[in-house]
Amino acid sequence: MEILVCIKQVPGTSKVEVDEKTGVLKRDGVDSKMNPYDLYALETALRIKEKVGGRVTVISMGPPQAKAVIKEAYMMGADAGALLSDRKFAGADVLATSYTISQGIKKAGNFDLILCGKQTTDGDTAQVGPEMGEYLKMPHAANVRRIVEVKEKSIVIEMDMPNTLEIAEIKFPCLLTVEKDIFQPRLPSYKKKIETKDREIKVYGLNDFQDKNENMYGLNGSPTQVERIFPPESNLHKEMWDGSGKELSDKLFKKLKEMKFV
Repeated sequence: MEILVCIKQVPGTSKVEVDEKTGVLKRDGVDSKMNPYDLYALETALRIKEKVGGRVTVISMGPPQAKAVIKEAYMMGADAGALLSDRKFAGADVLATSYTISQGIKKAGNFDLILCGKQTTDGDTAQVGPEMGEYLKMPHAANVRRIVEVKEKSIVIEMDMPNTLEIAEIKFPCLLTVEKDIFQPRLPSYKKKIETKDREIKVYGLNDFQDKNENMYGLNGSPTQVERIFPPESNLHKEMWDGSGKELSDKLFKKLKEMKFV
């Protein structure tokens, strides 16, 4: 079975600068890590591979430094990886990101199963996975919390819906976005780090894609435009109060009223 996992490098800190002109995060030089939700998708892929056999490929979109998360995936057991990196991809919203990755998947090969984390910690939209499924014209399901059975031509899954748990059988090829409770991700292996230190990471840019129309990528292909974005102001002010319960409750009420919370 050919399995593809979409992974992303996200900031490892909340102290990230924002480009005021474009409204996007300045990722260069920032401490980064693999998106936590993608670890669950990768673990799911590795367990399916261990059970039915096959090959696990990972794909990521980002600047050259995003190769680090692909190397981490190698250390966990992934067999191959590709990075979609081109300045023309920068500033993409969820629609342009979905289209870019779908084009990258077409370039990377044919896959029976595509797995994504539920969402990313820097965007939190949970939309990229389903939108990719639409662009790839394949059946897809979100909020997958359990793999019930992997068959020869289909997969049976359990989805965590708002008010119910639903079980569905989906034919291959298909795309799934998984919840964080599906499996406990394994730790990277030092042995695999040594074994894979020279493993190739393919890099694809716009010129490698079938669709080379620049208006479909990056800021040009993003119908969502950010008017203004700014980092939150940190407020370290604090007060310490002493007194009886009645005195403190009166003081707290006056403070809340002063701050217009009540």
